[in-house]
Amino acid sequence: MSENQLLLASGTLWKRLKEQTEYALECGALQPIPTEYEFVEQDNIRFLVRILSNLSRKDEARKQQEKKKVVTGKDFNPFLPYEEDLFVADISRTHLCLLNKYNVVDHHLLIVTREFEEQENLLNLQDFQALGSCMGEFEGLAFYNGGKIAGASQRHKHLQIVPLPMVPDGEKIPIDRAIATASFDNGIGVTSVGTLHATSLPFRHALAKLDVGWVHSPVESAAEILECYLTLLKAVGIEGSDGMSGKQSGDYNLLVTREWMLVVPRSYEDFQSISVNSLGFAGALLVKNQEQMNIIKEQKPLTILGHVAAL
Repeated sequence: MSENQLLLASGTLWKRLKEQTEYALECGALQPIPTEYEFVEQDNIRFLVRILSNLSRKDEARKQQEKKKVVTGKDFNPFLPYEEDLFVADISRTHLCLLNKYNVVDHHLLIVTREFEEQENLLNLQDFQALGSCMGEFEGLAFYNGGKIAGASQRHKHLQIVPLPMVPDGEKIPIDRAIATASFDNGIGVTSVGTLHATSLPFRHALAKLDVGWVHSPVESAAEILECYLTLLKAVGIEGSDGMSGKQSGDYNLLVTREWMLVVPRSYEDFQSISVNSLGFAGALLVKNQEQMNIIKEQKPLTILGHVAAL
């Protein structure tokens, strides 16, 4: 069997995801973090802001990881070996998928490399084959936190998918209105900064439209999607240690749907203690307490995103 041949049987992932979620909840392997949410509107974008109710379990897990690191002298890797009760499916010879143990969103899926690869390595052909095969199974928003500054909490390379819609009413993704304002030049789009449009993303970014059919033929389409990704990275000033491969030259966030791909380069990990990962640039922010919620309401979401994005 060739390395890029998929192991994931078509039409099975969503059922497996729901079944494993139910099992992992019953046995205690899956430990969701409860949240409440409200909307903060700015420039015609309805930002979804979740406030955590209880972080104690995740904080305790982080402390245990640090203890293991002190004893072994090595970083703890939750994906090698992975927790079997969180296993959802084999995707390919190079990738498998797991439940996100401390999920905020239901059915949050992780696409993980079987062998250790650095999260700061650029994505490759096999990554996009695995991603496409999963996104063809259910409609979701995929994202990649490219580096610690971009919100990556684990060094082992992993993409993530959350099901759509992100909220029960309104747009499937909060930034959909901004995406709709994009203008394109040679296939690279930016939202309408500096025009009469009320909705735009006022930070450096690059956007591309995707043919929705790519998710139905992920192996055949992966090279084209990879080329699109590398083009967007180059447009925002990011390359690899070996041309457009190897270790990234800067941290960034990647968002992918069936219809578009967005790259945002990063300069800072947080704003006044509020951490921002890829989902922040989709219009979904996460805060730990009411004090941070008040900062978002006072400073406004786009100000925060503009601060942590690259100048």
